[in-house]
Amino acid sequence: MQYVWDFRPVWLNFGVLLEGLVNTLKLSGFSIGLGLAIGLVLAMGRLAPSRFVSLPATAIIEFYRNTPPLVHFFWYFYGLPILTGISLTPFAAAAAALSVQSGAFFAEVFRGGIISVDRGQWEAGRAIGMSHAQLMRRIILPQAFRRMIPPLMERSFELVKTTSLAATLTYGELVYKAMVLATQTYRPMEIYSTVAVMFFSVLFVASLGMRAVEHRLARRAAR
Repeated sequence: MQYVWDFRPVWLNFGVLLEGLVNTLKLSGFSIGLGLAIGLVLAMGRLAPSRFVSLPATAIIEFYRNTPPLVHFFWYFYGLPILTGISLTPFAAAAAALSVQSGAFFAEVFRGGIISVDRGQWEAGRAIGMSHAQLMRRIILPQAFRRMIPPLMERSFELVKTTSLAATLTYGELVYKAMVLATQTYRPMEIYSTVAVMFFSVLFVASLGMRAVEHRLARRAAR
């Protein structure tokens, strides 16, 4: 029997999907910002000369890079209250899981960008009396950042898509709203197709914007 598409339930409930999209963007923005901060700290720790700093940072990075994100969603939401008595909201649990795990991936991007800078730059900075912090802030990180933009954006896009796992915690992001509507309208094909288009539209526009920024930075570096 041929399937008959009917998008009327989608249009009638499009406000619900838009609300879910806003919640997805909130979770994504918060997690990306916190994840970048965590990633930079972990990268600095992994590059530290002291093993007492580098080994714990390396252990955290490798653990979170090699375990499924869904496990961390459940651990923060269900496990943390059992161990500490601290209960997190679905948003807080999802944000914590996404931020720390993405921070581990961001850390490797930061580390790769930093070590890619020519050693002569390091030596020149030390020769004129710069401290390690000054060297990183004024010379190394500005050069490394331009090289890090593509992988950082790729990981950020992955994080946006991973927010769909927050539906398992009943957080009202886009996929969770779609699940509720699908059970109410019996039109999962139309609803999930619309969700796919919404995700694509947001990420495609973001990718175009970042390409423009990347080209602008490349032109400035070429001057």
